[in-house]
Amino acid sequence: MVANDRRTFQRLKLAKPILAQIDGQSALLLDVGVGGAFVEHYGKAEAGTRFRLSFRWKGADVEFLCEVARSRVVRPSNDAAAIVSHSGVRFVEAYGDSEKRLQEMMATFVGRVLAAQRANASGDHSDEMLLGSMGDAIRTRSRGYVSYHFRNGAWLRESTNSALQPQDGFTVGAFEDEEELESLCRTYETADEEGRGLIRLVAELSAKNVKK
Repeated sequence: MVANDRRTFQRLKLAKPILAQIDGQSALLLDVGVGGAFVEHYGKAEAGTRFRLSFRWKGADVEFLCEVARSRVVRPSNDAAAIVSHSGVRFVEAYGDSEKRLQEMMATFVGRVLAAQRANASGDHSDEMLLGSMGDAIRTRSRGYVSYHFRNGAWLRESTNSALQPQDGFTVGAFEDEEELESLCRTYETADEEGRGLIRLVAELSAKNVKK
């Protein structure tokens, strides 16, 4: 992952925080995205501070070197060790295959949320299967991006050199399967604003695997 990537990343707000550790001390992972996370931890943190953030996914360790972008105390205390803070952090470096595991985790979570939304209306669980297959596709790196824009009830598809996510659609790596992207477009059409944000989040997972 690139520390100086200035794009604004989508973040997945976790329904249930994930137990984590910051330099070996207990913490909670509250939100996570492809470029960073939002964590709850003990003590104060200054912008620019670096530490190791680790948690487990499917029995394996996921670990990143992080840099604090911003932080605020949410539970003051006279005891410095008892202070609780919320910090937004950027991922600077992934250890081992942590980046791949993070992408798999996010694709799984997003797929479940979108599938649940669809199932409430129609009993259709295709979103979970769709994003699972996109999770497989992101392991294959390629060049170039494709942006999909939903305007006036129709889709505009265009090749682009930018990985930025548009507000009226999403951008993915050019290597993604056409049928899967058609399904993603149909899901986008019926999703609410939260769901569309989640689709852009998983699209970022695809776009991040494009060769520079």
